[in-house]
Amino acid sequence: MDTAVVMIGRKRHVAEVVRLLRSYPVVAIVGPRQSGKTTIGSLVAACRKSKMTRFDLESPRDIERLRDPVLALEPLRGLVVLDEIQRRPELFPVLRVLADRPRTPARFLVLGSASGDLMKQSSESLAGRIAYHELPGLRMDETPREEGKLWRRWGFPRAFLAASETESARWRDDFLQTFLERDVPALGVRIPPATLFRFWSMLGHYHAQIWNGAELARAFAMSESTVRSYLDVMTSTFMTRQLSPWHENLAKRQVRSPKVYLTDSGILHALLGIVTTDDLEHHPKVGASWEGFALEQIVSRLAIRRERCFLWASNQGAELDLLVTVRGRRLGFEIKRTSAPRVTKSMHVALADLKLDRLDVVYDGPDTYPLEKKIRALSLSRVWKDVS
Repeated sequence: MDTAVVMIGRKRHVAEVVRLLRSYPVVAIVGPRQSGKTTIGSLVAACRKSKMTRFDLESPRDIERLRDPVLALEPLRGLVVLDEIQRRPELFPVLRVLADRPRTPARFLVLGSASGDLMKQSSESLAGRIAYHELPGLRMDETPREEGKLWRRWGFPRAFLAASETESARWRDDFLQTFLERDVPALGVRIPPATLFRFWSMLGHYHAQIWNGAELARAFAMSESTVRSYLDVMTSTFMTRQLSPWHENLAKRQVRSPKVYLTDSGILHALLGIVTTDDLEHHPKVGASWEGFALEQIVSRLAIRRERCFLWASNQGAELDLLVTVRGRRLGFEIKRTSAPRVTKSMHVALADLKLDRLDVVYDGPDTYPLEKKIRALSLSRVWKDVS
């Protein structure tokens, strides 16, 4: 068990997975490598007080055990954990058969490090039988009073808990190398590691900007479709977030390209060569880094699926960093690293044109307070208390 994750404790995630297992025969935990999925699985088994059988689909021994998956899985009882399930998608039809048995003698917890194809394959085979829980990096409610440290190092438990900034940076550098040289090829992606690293580093400089495929294609001397496929690889492995543009029957012409973020500010800082607080504060991407960090906190607090998060920007210059719908309410968020937020004309336009129920200006200060009707200043440090 990963003691780093246990030291932090991620009770909210464990409780949610336990709840889902009561209702579904198969539950998938999806998230980036090294985010603690395996440990969450072990903690879930402990909470259920049931026998756990685990198969690591990166282990030759466990792969051999599953050579005849029906023979291997059918006799099992309790909780069956299949780790790195994206390596064996042919197991999903088998799970469908086992999930439909009377009285459900076993529950299946599948762990995956790639989202797109995995969800498509599993949902096609296990429609109505599977629930998904995304395990993101660490969040502020899990690391109270350490907001600055979390922003610098962010989501991977071992990076956050490292004894020094230098050790944390070294862990993240090692993660980058392993991810590019082993994890991506294991997904069947045939992009040279050096090429993907160049692309990833360049994305760091475009972090929190509207996607410009033509510009990146020229930089790589490749087609726009090729660089877009690279972006999709990074998104499917949880390394980037593509914030899709919101489109509605509005009179104004709107931006139609996604906004791109690296989901983990610690990885962003590793790619930009940022190690210390001083490095970060004096870097030209400091505001963009903080914006991405704040956005991920908000999305996690609201438990919004990736495909339900949008940006909005008109060609006339009005824009909104994040638009979501929660329980029938349309909420907007504008993210500004400032100590004194103010209302702008763009916010008034977004509030009126999008018919927002509320617009929050997320800022770097201690308090949450009203600015105007339906507009308030929201302290990032209070996101987990004041956003609902």
